[in-house]
Amino acid sequence: MSEKIPFVGKEALEAIAAKYPTPFHIYDEAGIRRTARALYKAFSWNKGFKEYFAVKATPNPYLLEILRQEGCGTDCSSFTELIMSDAVGFKGEEIMFSSNATPAEDMRLAKELGVIINLDDISHIAFLEEVAGLPELVCCRYNPGGKFAIANSIMDNPGDAKYGMTHAQLLEAYKILKTKGVKRFGLHAFLASNTVTNAYYPELASILFKLAVEIKEETGIELDFVNLSGGIGVAYRPEQTDNDLAVIGEGVRQAYENILVPAGLDKVKIFTELGRFMLAPNGALVTRVIHMKHTYKDYVGCDACAANLMRPAIYGAYHHITVLGKETAPCNHKYDVTGGLCENNDKFAVDRSLPEIEKGDLLYIHDAGAHGFAMGYNYNGKLRSAELLLKEDGSVQMIRRAETPADYFATFDTGAYAEALTASTKAAEKCR
Repeated sequence: MSEKIPFVGKEALEAIAAKYPTPFHIYDEAGIRRTARALYKAFSWNKGFKEYFAVKATPNPYLLEILRQEGCGTDCSSFTELIMSDAVGFKGEEIMFSSNATPAEDMRLAKELGVIINLDDISHIAFLEEVAGLPELVCCRYNPGGKFAIANSIMDNPGDAKYGMTHAQLLEAYKILKTKGVKRFGLHAFLASNTVTNAYYPELASILFKLAVEIKEETGIELDFVNLSGGIGVAYRPEQTDNDLAVIGEGVRQAYENILVPAGLDKVKIFTELGRFMLAPNGALVTRVIHMKHTYKDYVGCDACAANLMRPAIYGAYHHITVLGKETAPCNHKYDVTGGLCENNDKFAVDRSLPEIEKGDLLYIHDAGAHGFAMGYNYNGKLRSAELLLKEDGSVQMIRRAETPADYFATFDTGAYAEALTASTKAAEKCR
């Protein structure tokens, strides 16, 4: 059972909201550090272990710096994420570049920065060689196809995923890379998303470790590392049980000892690539109730919308909601909790049992620290909200300001409407 308790309370959030208007995302520095340290402790048995945080989950340099201080690297999927990682201070093989349908300029920058390039397709060998040249170290991404199951329970369907190489392509890719002079090699796979089971990583590790042995037997290549990627999830629902990193780490260790060590592969480093697990529980979306509507249903209207957290709108994903100050009140009212987008799926919750809500209440939407702000967008002219950091000493730092209409119009920087938009924006500011 995962009890959902906000990492910052109503009184403090009201004070914060007086300075930084809602909606905003807020992150817990102490929680981020605890999570990183627990992960490294769980895999301390592997001397080369490293976590490569998935930048796409929460692309903010202030948060990346915290993770860098805790020994993490970054996993990037674009030109821009590479720039951000480099600017924060991640260098060379502290960065993994895992992309697909990759533009030439992305490959060139990855090669220039000396990062680990994770190839998604066998055709990318020739592409990388042509646009940037092959580096000394190359990783290959594997997709076993079919359905991935644990104890007869289907977790995901890799066969429908656009990522990775087939078994035959993977072996051929290593042979080609070795012939072309590549000296060091890695293996990567992602088979299931947001698993809430301690069995996922050990099962995935067993598959990849057996494949590592086969690669050695077929090609003579001894892998430098195996990247278990992401997939360890979080307990979004209160009735779910959190994953136990100690149990997961021990399960991977047993697979390592049983499969890799007897094959003489006891120097293989283990990498992970966790985004959601590292940040989701350590971040929240805070929004204020600005309207109540009673028609065929009871609606709570918030100043946040799907532009701030789109997972419920596009996936039907569950995010727990705490009505701040009413944590012990009975949940005897049923609401749809909505935003102001002109779209009917703009709902953070549907038919959710909550305490009685009034205009002005603050809502704390849990587990929004990953794939929250990062997936924001400007549909309906909605502006992205601020990001705040609750520091270990209890102070709050704004780590990204809220967007303004001027930001929204900034790319109309030439042409007939540039001057008119600037004038209209200034005139509209008196309404704020």
